[in-house]
Amino acid sequence: MLNLPPETVNHYQFSSLEVKQLAFRLDGVFLPDNLNDPIYFVEVQFQKDERFYSRFFSEIFLYFHQSELSQNWQGVIIYPHREIENSPKSRYQEFFESGRVNCYYLNQLDEGDSLGVKVLQLIVESEQNTLAQGKQLIQQVRQQFHESLKRQDILELIETILIYKLPKLNRKEIEKMFSLSDLRETKVYQEALEEGREEGKEEGKEEGKDEKARQIALKMLSAGFPVPEIARFTDLSPATIEQLQRQNADDV
Repeated sequence: MLNLPPETVNHYQFSSLEVKQLAFRLDGVFLPDNLNDPIYFVEVQFQKDERFYSRFFSEIFLYFHQSELSQNWQGVIIYPHREIENSPKSRYQEFFESGRVNCYYLNQLDEGDSLGVKVLQLIVESEQNTLAQGKQLIQQVRQQFHESLKRQDILELIETILIYKLPKLNRKEIEKMFSLSDLRETKVYQEALEEGREEGKEEGKEEGKDEKARQIALKMLSAGFPVPEIARFTDLSPATIEQLQRQNADDV
């Protein structure tokens, strides 16, 4: 989206940061290894928020105030579509006009954009188009990634989105999209099958549903999705997701 060389990402370290005192949370911060490169602040905004821009810029400047960093910076804001952007930005117009901060709308990005963008678009895709788009992504992953572990991680993330967005999707429909080897290794699908075996037990179904949501949250955290968006997508509380994030970090 930023028209930067793909290898640029190798020179950044990604993390989520919580600004002290006011409990502001930055969705994503890319800190460069080279001090001459800018810091990138990334925010994914999928819900209307009239105070979004005041919060976004407050987070950035409070972060700079509390840190000793002196690099230049840029902001990247991702919306599903323009209708979500209802926060007044006249006070911050210079940031947008200068190109320091850029907004991107998933429904307006070209088909030729990166695989990561297409996976994001799958989340906001209409239900009737989700299955077809998922099939295209799976084929692209197979063609683009030959490393087994990386390919499997991406396929599993696509699968979690499909299963969660299309809960009535049956096993045969999944099998048509994934190879048998893919199916054996996709943890979320195996858990979904196990949940189906316990369908007659109402309490077991609820526990299985919660566990599946937690597994999906872990996959989305690994893929770099922000906590608020994961909470919206899985119906888990932000506190639960942050606890999973801490546990996952301790296990690494």
